[in-house]
Amino acid sequence: MNDIDTHSSTAPIIVACATFKGTLSSKAAGESIARGLQAAGLSSKVVVLADGGEGLVEALACQVKGALMVGAPCRSPLQTPRTAIFAMLPQSGGRHGKLAVIESAASSGLSLVPESERDPKITTTLGVGDQILAALEQHSEGGLQILLGLGGSATNDGGAGMAQALGAQLLDCNGNELLPGGAYLKELARIDISNFDPRLKNVPVTVACDVRNPLCGAAGATYIFGKQKGATPDDQKILDEALAHFAEIIKRDLGKDVANIPGAGAAGGLGAGCLAFLDAKLKPGIELVLDAIDFDATIAGASLVITGEGGLDDQTLMGKAPAGVAAHATRAGLRCICIGGGIDHEHDMLLKRVFSRLESLSEFAGSTEAAMHEPGRWLENLAKAKAREWLQA
Repeated sequence: MNDIDTHSSTAPIIVACATFKGTLSSKAAGESIARGLQAAGLSSKVVVLADGGEGLVEALACQVKGALMVGAPCRSPLQTPRTAIFAMLPQSGGRHGKLAVIESAASSGLSLVPESERDPKITTTLGVGDQILAALEQHSEGGLQILLGLGGSATNDGGAGMAQALGAQLLDCNGNELLPGGAYLKELARIDISNFDPRLKNVPVTVACDVRNPLCGAAGATYIFGKQKGATPDDQKILDEALAHFAEIIKRDLGKDVANIPGAGAAGGLGAGCLAFLDAKLKPGIELVLDAIDFDATIAGASLVITGEGGLDDQTLMGKAPAGVAAHATRAGLRCICIGGGIDHEHDMLLKRVFSRLESLSEFAGSTEAAMHEPGRWLENLAKAKAREWLQA
């Protein structure tokens, strides 16, 4: 956590933002607001957040004492070599062993694929499996646990690539291994896990995700998220049918019914793959982060909590970081201000039930374009201009 001290006698303001996607990380957004508060003569403490996707490693590694950053050689969504960074943390409560914090986006993220090359029929989560293997090698003494953050993926393979990297064989009717990519799952005839890495039997895996989508169907991985990954309408039909077939074979060969579990559709169905092959538990990412950094202790004695993200709408209230922050603030008897890069005012009534006050960065800056062009400056200016008003409201 970054303390910004002033000589003010006011109790500190806790600043805990999610990312302003496409513009600012959680840390950068929080520090911009903190500078504005400091300019207004107020003390603040910045808490770095992630709700399960990109930023999870940073959120925990920079706030948990004894964190070690590790580089893992892995494959990108298009199978080019790269290095993904993950974190090894000491277990909380004095327990033996380590917690490996891994982001799927570090190896299988959409940002790793040029827009012209995005094609979820062939992109793969092989790199996620590579990261997990690296964590197993990093801590081989026992007591390892894995926290895997899902989100921001370029893939739609149901975690098939991850499973293959860990030793599962996904075979067609001729006994040949399937090629990587979501479209090839339609050819799956049999799953063989006899060579699956045995070390994983004793490694509990928790999956942090911020979506509740099932694997298939109109609300599933493909139809909700496929377009942004490059899927055409024809591709979406192919991929959704392939995932449905994958779920059927998983149920038959592994005895696990993953198709309709909330969160199974996260990261192109990687949630389902984690359930099927890793016996993972899916949990809201923001709650895992807030618990890991002991957020309740952090806000004790604070005067106010400020949170925010790029866009505020009805989705903000469905497991996103700002809503999680607000819930903890409310339990502590604190007001929670929420800043949105933009606000969908159709949902003002719902949002105001959760947050004490809403602030639109775009409206303050005069336009969405201005806010996105210099988001840090506008967040700083907004906090400086409104700080005293927020405290007195």
